Amino acid sequence: MGPVGRHLLGLAVAGLTLATGGAAFAELGQPKPWEWTLQESGSPVMDNIVWFHNFLFVLITVITLFVLALLVIVVLKFNAKTNPVPSRTTHNTLIEVAWTLVPVLILVGISVPSFRLLFLELDVPKADITIKATGKQWYWSYAYPDNGKFEFDSLMAQDKQPRLLGVDNEMVVPVNKVIRVQTTGADVIHAFAVPAFGVKIDAIPGRLNETWFKATKTGMYYGQCSELCGKDHAFMPIAVRVVSDQEFASWVETAKKKYASGGTSTYASAAGPTQ
Repeated sequence: MGPVGRHLLGLAVAGLTLATGGAAFAELGQPKPWEWTLQESGSPVMDNIVWFHNFLFVLITVITLFVLALLVIVVLKFNAKTNPVPSRTTHNTLIEVAWTLVPVLILVGISVPSFRLLFLELDVPKADITIKATGKQWYWSYAYPDNGKFEFDSLMAQDKQPRLLGVDNEMVVPVNKVIRVQTTGADVIHAFAVPAFGVKIDAIPGRLNETWFKATKTGMYYGQCSELCGKDHAFMPIAVRVVSDQEFASWVETAKKKYASGGTSTYASAAGPTQ
């Protein structure tokens, strides 16, 4: 085996190691090595997003193959060699009606599930719990006005996995409950995004936006600020821990005591961002 062959073999082995080794530590609610699909769904909204994505993927694949087939037919059948005497046809009413009507029907077929999904995302149902997420440079603060009005900061933790996603204090929510998330920014525009829940909404200073999710599976879910908010934009992750009702009630009682002073100012006491 020559040098090129050994190099290619080494790349193949390294890729296989990353793929298999990565699968061992990748869990629900976070990116996976070599992932090329959407994250596994953890909410009804994300279920609909995945369905709509797959529906559009099939549709555009069929359209692309159809157009490719037409191009191949034109190239093979209507070139100067196989068709030396070209047709003088300039109009065909049936074809002209078809190529106008069919795209309109396709767009209508896309718009119906698209509008249904938009309304599902934007129409916040009656919430079981409300959480206020405030984007700051560069970390998140979470307030629980329905559960004792305590508030705490959530900073990226250097010693936690997964890398760049682990935090010191996670947002904790109960499973199968409607969670209303109100977002705002304390300084610049941020964006609260958790892919597995199908959630992404801006956090704008002076404005209160809101979205919602209902986690259907317990576990840890990760997201990040999805707005270019400054030099440490890449270091303000979002971590949501979904637990049972009993565990949530226990956590609330602990959090009331832990954050009784009105929030943990861990960022203020740290020597700069936790990178």
